[in-house]
Amino acid sequence: MDVRCAFMAILIACATASAAEDYTRPMRREDLSFPWKPRHPSEPHQVHISLAGHRHMRISWVTDDESSPSVVDYGTSSGQYASSSEGESTSYSYMLYSSGKIHHVVIGPLDDNTVYFYRCGRSGPEFSLKTPPSQFPITFAVVGDLGQTGWTSTTLDHIGQCKYDVHLLPGDLSYANYIQHLWDTFGELVQPLASTRPWMVTEGNHDRESIPLLKSGFQAYNARWKMPFQESGSPSNLYYSFEVAGVHIIMLGSYTDYGKDSQQYSWLKADLSKVDRKRTPWLLVLLHAPWYNSNWAHQGDGDDMMETMEPLLYASGVDLLIAGHVHAYERSVRVKNGRVDPCGIVHITIGDGGNKEGLAHRYHHPKPLWSVFREASFGHGELKIVNSTHAYWSWHRNDDDEPVNSDSVWINSLSSSGCLADGKLELRKILTEL
Repeated sequence: MDVRCAFMAILIACATASAAEDYTRPMRREDLSFPWKPRHPSEPHQVHISLAGHRHMRISWVTDDESSPSVVDYGTSSGQYASSSEGESTSYSYMLYSSGKIHHVVIGPLDDNTVYFYRCGRSGPEFSLKTPPSQFPITFAVVGDLGQTGWTSTTLDHIGQCKYDVHLLPGDLSYANYIQHLWDTFGELVQPLASTRPWMVTEGNHDRESIPLLKSGFQAYNARWKMPFQESGSPSNLYYSFEVAGVHIIMLGSYTDYGKDSQQYSWLKADLSKVDRKRTPWLLVLLHAPWYNSNWAHQGDGDDMMETMEPLLYASGVDLLIAGHVHAYERSVRVKNGRVDPCGIVHITIGDGGNKEGLAHRYHHPKPLWSVFREASFGHGELKIVNSTHAYWSWHRNDDDEPVNSDSVWINSLSSSGCLADGKLELRKILTEL
């Protein structure tokens, strides 16, 4: 790139950033209403799916009938179920609320990139899902801080228009905020999408719902949204990892212990030590509270976790870290320890799914050198990993009811650079320290 081209690129970037921050955003929308609908007690509802180890999928749903079996029948032809799997069930009580019977059934082994038809509990409607591909390209839909407002509905509609394979959600799902029936309405709201593609989630602060001396926290989240923590060797549903089509993805917990003497940190070191960048050249991390944030909202919330874990993630060559929490969008260049670094991590904050608290409008000025694009609008992201070296990230603003591609960038994997070789000694030192 010659000097003139570089100068023009800087001008365009500055103009785009200015336009983003000056954009007039529509007003927040009210919470959605969910009129009561009669149904048979054994009818499955709040159906959602998640990855559960190599070539396996977990089907989760709720019934009002305690005697309904935790069984999934499935096959590759509609109405013809050649296979069947039996799983487990749970329930919970929260103050005056009692949940229905929550079922979790793992099915598989499944063929890659294949449509399966399935039935939950041997009654009710037929659902269908599509398994992810086993190799590149693969596309992820990404959104955080969803909630249950009119903007949530718009965001979900836009995600439904995206041809994606896996949905990634970095925390704050239902915004139930202790009102447990809102977990039920959230499950109903996302079922049309969450029953067809795997939803991989991690927890946020609004999912905690702890009450001192009475509730330790995350009771509803853990009961309803079981993730593959056991399959990845994690002792907690609040952090885990999984692999899909050449990508290793780590879901971390911002609201459980993460110090160097914690179980989470020990598990993270063990998980990273097993990553094979020849098999999974891309390494992604999701968590809730962002480490790099130039918004006024939630300043410093992720600082302690960053101080503990950034050296380990940097030495491991993490390509991309996606967070929520701040109700706005922001993307960084590769960065480490607050400074631009060609071997650092690209940080994306995308806590703008549609929550009822509204948007975080105020940013710090001047913009930090590491911040490339920031905008306080509702929206969603799409990450298409094309091959082992290139990925395309785009963020789509909810411009009224239309998705507008407002930010996009090509990202080169660190596995295709010299960064991983340069960091081997540092990584080995961190992984072996007590």
